Amino acid sequence: MNERPGTTRLLIADPLLPDGLATLRAAPGLVVEDLSEGDREALLGALPGASGLIVRSRTKVDEELIGAGDSLRVIGRAGVGVDNIDIAAATRRGIAVLNAPAANTYSTAEMAFGLLLAAARRLPEADSSIRAGEWRRKELRGTQLSGKTLGVIGLGRIGAEVARRGRAFGMRVVAHDPFVNEERADDLGVELVDLDTMFGACHAISLHVPLSDENRRLIGRKEIAAMRPGVILVNAARGGLIDETALADGLATGQLGAAGLDVYETEPLPADSPLRGAPHLVFTPHLGASTFEAQRQVSRQIAVAVRNALLEDDYSGALNAPFEAEGREGSGPIMILGRCLGRLLAGLGDAPPRRIEVRYGGPRDGVLGPLAASVAVGFLEHHVDPPLNVVNALSIAAGRGLEIARVRTQAVGDYTNYVELAATSGPAGARIVGGALMGSRMEPRIVRVGTFSVDTVPRGTCLLIRNRDQPGVIGAVGTILGEANANIAEYHLARRRGGGRSLGVVRIDGEVPPEVLNGLRDLEAIDEVRQVIFD
Repeated sequence: MNERPGTTRLLIADPLLPDGLATLRAAPGLVVEDLSEGDREALLGALPGASGLIVRSRTKVDEELIGAGDSLRVIGRAGVGVDNIDIAAATRRGIAVLNAPAANTYSTAEMAFGLLLAAARRLPEADSSIRAGEWRRKELRGTQLSGKTLGVIGLGRIGAEVARRGRAFGMRVVAHDPFVNEERADDLGVELVDLDTMFGACHAISLHVPLSDENRRLIGRKEIAAMRPGVILVNAARGGLIDETALADGLATGQLGAAGLDVYETEPLPADSPLRGAPHLVFTPHLGASTFEAQRQVSRQIAVAVRNALLEDDYSGALNAPFEAEGREGSGPIMILGRCLGRLLAGLGDAPPRRIEVRYGGPRDGVLGPLAASVAVGFLEHHVDPPLNVVNALSIAAGRGLEIARVRTQAVGDYTNYVELAATSGPAGARIVGGALMGSRMEPRIVRVGTFSVDTVPRGTCLLIRNRDQPGVIGAVGTILGEANANIAEYHLARRRGGGRSLGVVRIDGEVPPEVLNGLRDLEAIDEVRQVIFD
């Protein structure tokens, strides 16, 4: 089934709560197909022509599925972990991969700390003993957490919340995360250490890192042997981070005092897993995000992210975009401005530039990556075949011999978030455009075209008219546009001095046909007319 004109098909492969489905179905032009009760073959048959796909952990989005999605632009994961998605294959196809990183933060952190408490106080054994008619107070003596040292591997959202809970329980907290600086650690009240130091010092260790080829089986026999005897090990992050056979042996020998697991290398846990016979091990069946609150938030968050990507080309949350995660958060407005400036720059010249310098003056760190990618999308989108988005735009630009350089500058004038593009194609001077985010709502505005200062909203269709500054030009332009039934929404005139050269920025409703543009160019005082379509 292909998309009908004016519609965008989105497939739901795994169950999504009503909150998320309602958000998606309310979006104009979005056709939602719920295949959550179907099988893989049904999904493969439905993928051709679909623009989006949302999955949970059940569906494995491998190269076969990605290949069947000949029109896929977005894959959304309703959750945090994306190890069930072949991100490399998606990236090769220019498909953005989105997730819901913050929605289950508190629920998963509480789960990890709950496992720590249950393991430290032997709660499952105590429950089972009472149900069996026993009263084993002496044998089920546990460990107090207050005054002990907790090690947190990975200080992302969830790891940071676990650290906060550890401190609330009176624990000293140390952490290992090569991507976290001392200032962030100080804010959390934790001490950064290397893994060897952590293993030797901690009474409990909790894992909070993603699964990758580099950290698969991060905790194995060597690491367990280096740990403080009797340590409690908790994993509510991703299965595969711990060598499960080594974990079972460590529990059997007493090197590990206890462990709590919510995730496993193979799920459901196989019947012959060595973990099933290990002592002092608390099991839960991957329940970290399984709270009503987290599921509602996951459903809403991924629905909004996928909707915005498909209908508004907002890829600011793409995991496989060529910029760091810290640059994505809150970068939507600056990325929109960058794309608009890229379109404007493309519309101002015919000779392709060899280099575009992206300059940012403002308070945000890490924003130049997403900004540069968005500029590349805006500049290239009328010159290359889709798919084109922030995932692949920079590599496509490089393949066409276009360098996108990034420069951090000082803020310009009264603009607290200022972006300027300078395109060079040879010995001639650079073509320059500039824009800024205005007001508390961070609305994009075009504020510079060449040497002219302007002020216009990058929306709809915009005519840029260079002319001699003399009487009658505005009236003549208005007459020609009026005769063509082109409604003028805004006419901004910029000039450096009276009687010199002027720039008219005319926003109109709808696109102007070539014959009307030629009519404007034939006016005696007109030097140049360019049409830029922002929407």
